[in-house]
Amino acid sequence: MSQEQSNTVILTDDNFMQEVTESDVPVLVDFWAPWCGPCRVVGPTMEELAGEFGGRAKIGKLNVDENREVAGALNIMSIPTVALFKGKEVVDYKVGAHSKTEYEQMLLKALK
Repeated sequence: MSQEQSNTVILTDDNFMQEVTESDVPVLVDFWAPWCGPCRVVGPTMEELAGEFGGRAKIGKLNVDENREVAGALNIMSIPTVALFKGKEVVDYKVGAHSKTEYEQMLLKALK
């Protein structure tokens, strides 16, 4: 379920499996929380990537405070963590705020 005016998919404990692990395209997931300063830096970058990679990959955001089940199952210890999924497998991830170019490279590598 996407938010209006947003290309990113809002992920929850309830829709994570359907939106991420059952997706037929790679999914870049931003694990974040509203109180996290670096997370607020990464957010606009994710939005840009969602617009640029629309149709080829999916960009999702999961609020770890509201969705502890998925974050716990994936051992997300620090935020922001951005993980790239291909099916049920995490194929790449980065902890902390990184440049848009680094996230683009993750996606491009997954699309090869």
